[in-house]
Amino acid sequence: MANLRELRNRIKSVNSTKKITKAQELIATSRITKAQARVEASLPYAQEIRHVIDRLASASSLDHPMLREREGGNRAAILVVSSDRGMAGGYNYNVFKKTAELRSMLEAKGYEVVLYVSGNKGLGYYKFRGEAIAGAWTGFSQDPGYKETHDMRRHLIDAFEAGSAGTAKWRDGLFGPEGEPVQGFDQLHVVYTEFESMLTQTARAHQLLPIEPVVEVDEIDLDEDILHRSEGEVAPDYEFEPDADTLFAALLPKYVSRGLFAMLLEAAASESASRRNAMKSATDNATALVKDLSRVANQARQAQITQEITEIVGGAGALAESGESD
Repeated sequence: MANLRELRNRIKSVNSTKKITKAQELIATSRITKAQARVEASLPYAQEIRHVIDRLASASSLDHPMLREREGGNRAAILVVSSDRGMAGGYNYNVFKKTAELRSMLEAKGYEVVLYVSGNKGLGYYKFRGEAIAGAWTGFSQDPGYKETHDMRRHLIDAFEAGSAGTAKWRDGLFGPEGEPVQGFDQLHVVYTEFESMLTQTARAHQLLPIEPVVEVDEIDLDEDILHRSEGEVAPDYEFEPDADTLFAALLPKYVSRGLFAMLLEAAASESASRRNAMKSATDNATALVKDLSRVANQARQAQITQEITEIVGGAGALAESGESD
């Protein structure tokens, strides 16, 4: 009877856990939709600032610290984008693994690596291992906002502009004495999770600063109508006030800041998708476990009933035999 009681208690416990995982799955599913909507809502601004930057780049000298490798630079920063909560499957593990690979590569090149962390899980991970952290920002992994992430984005840009030979002013989230300037760095890498689909999220390591040039090759159509289609088409000419170099220098940090914020939005969608997949798997496993336990409990109950019937029949037979002997 004790064995059957234990099985029933375990079934009850698994069902309670199943209710929690199912609720987490539904919550994560709703958050994926909201996160995707935020990514789509940010696209018009992203496309417009990219368009303006492209026009300015074609008219400026492109002589800006954010566009070239710093000579003698030996300090690289890594921003690790993790989650604030767990129950997200291998989401954080993949980010930490990719960070370790990137860190080993940078150290092999002779760089001093500085760690910045976004998310409670990353903060706890590196603190537990005794790793030095230059700064950490938490509380917005699932719903990053421009205001909440301002200090993080502004510090990373300022510290890169200062370089390893300079300092940036202290901001909230940085470790060390409050108010004291913080040493800068010469490279900025971001490790985050890219949202590919509801089932696939991939950890990426991206060099944010200095900006790596992207060369796009346009395909040239050489059919018979090319002369007729190109006839009369003139590339637009722009006049900038103030000059293109001044505007380029003012807008480039905003462009980088927007790029970093876009990565945080991608990571938020990936976190919800990873948590949804993990909770769905946990719910399915709980359902299968309850089914198996119920079968074992039924077998135990049937065996107990069979034993009781056997004992009753045996007792009745014994009584009958004793009556005949009398």
